[in-house]
Amino acid sequence: MYATFRPRLRLIQLLVAGLVLLSCMAYSVAAEPEVVREGKGKRIVAATLPVEAVDTVDYTIADPMPLPVAEEYSEALATEDMINNLVHGARMDPPFYSPGATGSGERSPVFLGRPKRSSESEAAEAAMATPEAHGSANRPFTTARADGATGTTTNIYPWRAAGRLFATIPTSGPGTCSASLIKRGLVVTAAHCIAKFGVGLGSNIRFVPAYRNGQAPFGTWQAVQVRLLASYINGTDQCAAGGSGVVCRNDVAVLTLAPQGGRFPGTQTGWYGFGSGSQGFTGNGLTHITQLGYPSCLNNGELMQRNDAQGAITASLAGNTVIGSLMCGGSSGGPWLINFGHPSQLTGASVPQQSAANAVIGTTSWVSGGTGGIKQMGASPFTSQNIVSLVNAACAATPAACN
Repeated sequence: MYATFRPRLRLIQLLVAGLVLLSCMAYSVAAEPEVVREGKGKRIVAATLPVEAVDTVDYTIADPMPLPVAEEYSEALATEDMINNLVHGARMDPPFYSPGATGSGERSPVFLGRPKRSSESEAAEAAMATPEAHGSANRPFTTARADGATGTTTNIYPWRAAGRLFATIPTSGPGTCSASLIKRGLVVTAAHCIAKFGVGLGSNIRFVPAYRNGQAPFGTWQAVQVRLLASYINGTDQCAAGGSGVVCRNDVAVLTLAPQGGRFPGTQTGWYGFGSGSQGFTGNGLTHITQLGYPSCLNNGELMQRNDAQGAITASLAGNTVIGSLMCGGSSGGPWLINFGHPSQLTGASVPQQSAANAVIGTTSWVSGGTGGIKQMGASPFTSQNIVSLVNAACAATPAACN
């Protein structure tokens, strides 16, 4: 009798194992991001990421995302581009501006742990005895900590709308970038911070506004939807460096965050406005830019850094804007803003032509690799085809994130 039952028992065990395997496979499929095409001509790739009940990110081990390097962009080319701007002007789209808001400032601090020492931070310290040139190629700049010497400026608007981004990228693993809020629940960053050019999307994406020394003063926020142009994902985007994903036209991504208790982070932190086309630029394609980010070569990426510089649209580089900057890996995706700070109250001066306050007009996309110690960085242009289309699609899908 036992001999007869034994094969049946084995059959039952196999059936149970099969059901468990099918269950796991079903869960795995359900956990994969749902990817669809949106917009006119299906130009936008939109992915819905699974919502995680528990934050499992280890914020102490992520390495800074490597900045794409424009190896051939030399000081001579940079000077030639500047001369072309001054002599011939720059071709730009009509201006567009969407305003920001200041937020309540209410804090909900979480300690994430101090990050490990990055290799870029160690290399920067080793090179301190022979500092590289600053402000060469006719691109002057000033890079310094965003915080004051004795105060935490980053808890104050407009600084607190910027933050650190954590994500896992295909073939690269967990890494850090920078990002900023441009709506109550929408974040803008560089596409290479959440996707591999021509390969695919990343996962486990978290935004930490006003990150400082391992502290998350306004909590951590999970991205549940990501949007970027299909040309970046499939590797057909217009890039000055060919098909390598360096110096591209559309290195731009918009993330929708999951609300917590019915609220989005912008309710507390506020958010920046954003502009596209010629917003903030002169007819020569010039403007003044404040760049924010968390570069690992400065204070190990633990403190927000601020860089102020003249920006110039560069036709030879897929219409990218170029500035002088000391930032490095980890600063990718950080906002480039015009009219940064608390607007002054007019008491006799005339109204300026460009009054759009705290408007993001690009995000850190690449760094120059030319010889001579030059420090230049670029940003894909914000246009009606990328940032405006991406934000409109995100707001249509999740109106509460934009109201």
